[in-house]
Amino acid sequence: MSKLTLKTEGDRHVVVTRRFAATPEHVFRAHTDPALVQQWLLGPDGWTMPVCISDARPGGSFRYEWTNGAGGGFYITGEFIEVERFSRIVHVERMFLPDRTPDNHVETRFAGDGSGTLMTMRMTLPDATTRAAMLATGMEHGMEDSYARFERMVAAGELAISPVSAEAS
Repeated sequence: MSKLTLKTEGDRHVVVTRRFAATPEHVFRAHTDPALVQQWLLGPDGWTMPVCISDARPGGSFRYEWTNGAGGGFYITGEFIEVERFSRIVHVERMFLPDRTPDNHVETRFAGDGSGTLMTMRMTLPDATTRAAMLATGMEHGMEDSYARFERMVAAGELAISPVSAEAS
């Protein structure tokens, strides 16, 4: 059973929530540290991310490239607008499938929830048509596959998330 919940709001918004058995610090870092992102954010089994660049700071950019090993693939680019360490990320992203999609404005929050974390991701698309096209890609299944992989790797001690001091960024 999926732990991910995806809901639409109005004509332009998608809200994704998911609980994790990991601290907000771990979930935040897994979304911002390229060495970690590249290990779990792969979508369905068989996909890899040969390119993962992430400069998670206001004004920083990112680029993720995925391949299925059989000639298929796509990539995403974007810019970080706001980054509040361990609690919130605001960014703009666009996918290339191969054509460029319109900008998707995303706010992701990481909140302590008992012994884990509640992640809430709110996406704002330019219009209902763009939102419908994005949802038709099967993104919900790819997201849940990736998040389930992240949680399995944390539980097995395979995702090397080392503690950081309060001064480190």
